[in-house]
Amino acid sequence: MRNRYLDVLRALAIVRVVVYHVTGWATLTLVFPAMSVMFALAGSLMAASLTRAGPAAVGRRLRRLLPSLWVLAVVFVPAMLFSGMSVSPRVLLWLFPIADPPSNNWGALALSIIWYLRDYLWFVLASPVAFWLFRRAPLLTLLAPYLLLVSIEVGIYPAPPVLREFGLYFGAWLLGFAHHSGMLRRLSGRLLYPAALALAVGGGAWIVGHPGPRGYDLNDNPLGNALWSAAFILIVLGRAPAGVAWLSRSRLADRAVTVLNRRALTVYLWHMPFVVALTPLVDVVGWSHQDPVGLASRVLLVFALVGLVTLAVGWVEDVAARRRPELIPGGPAQSADAAVRPGAEAADGAGATAGRAVVPAQRTTGEPASVEISAR
Repeated sequence: MRNRYLDVLRALAIVRVVVYHVTGWATLTLVFPAMSVMFALAGSLMAASLTRAGPAAVGRRLRRLLPSLWVLAVVFVPAMLFSGMSVSPRVLLWLFPIADPPSNNWGALALSIIWYLRDYLWFVLASPVAFWLFRRAPLLTLLAPYLLLVSIEVGIYPAPPVLREFGLYFGAWLLGFAHHSGMLRRLSGRLLYPAALALAVGGGAWIVGHPGPRGYDLNDNPLGNALWSAAFILIVLGRAPAGVAWLSRSRLADRAVTVLNRRALTVYLWHMPFVVALTPLVDVVGWSHQDPVGLASRVLLVFALVGLVTLAVGWVEDVAARRRPELIPGGPAQSADAAVRPGAEAADGAGATAGRAVVPAQRTTGEPASVEISAR
């Protein structure tokens, strides 16, 4: 059964990521730590898939994740090769990005969002073992990434960057495991709210004491990001509403949430090239970052361009999910098809929440300048 609350969270996260990359407003990262939320939702759905299919879920997740990346690579890799990127065996990383694939100078900015797929891939590969450990020692497993990150940030363990990423975002992924298992839902308010408050205060104090080059931007502060995001996830998933009936009362909002979920990976992968391409227009047409009209115009233009690309290649996500391809998801034909296929496989963390994903019921009682664009 679809959980539309999770769909709403993912849709909001995608919109927040795009708006942040256009505006560079650091406050957005504090108000809604979108990347950690996306990893938590993906972790919840990965746990559901492992519960249902076992280790075979890994292959299914990869099948849903990689085709959209390959479409992007078909366009941008030849363009980068023609504009000076050297040919090497590392180009194959565009097929399976277990490390950052090569790029040239402009590609490094336009395609900087590939880090998300790299981390997602590693988390999927690690999930069978992590889920086995979580079932046997849930609290210790949940704490492990955060303890790793603390040891790195205070200088006890000079780990490579990939382990820092594990400490930061795999913790959110494991909170998704806790959501799927019902662990967060079962926490009483006397425990959940103080825990969330302690994490928020600790994360906020670390952020204030260790500001980055863009001030209080979570993307510049791994430990502050992890703690603050964990507090946010505890609340939005641990006290998730039983439903979002209000969504069905607005056909436009309901369809928008469906489209953003079914095309989340396409929107995420393609928005950054347009953000980078439009950055020079700031000087050409006077769209300064202090001009609300200029910022709003850039946001709308980026969404419009991404919408066109989504119409052109978004159906790849349907093919990867073994759904019938649709130009715009969520139409009457799709709804009828979903009704007769209640056992469809749940989508990955970059797509919709479909099929029979197991979700416990709720209890009744950088400014995007040419050298400062953050990929998060």
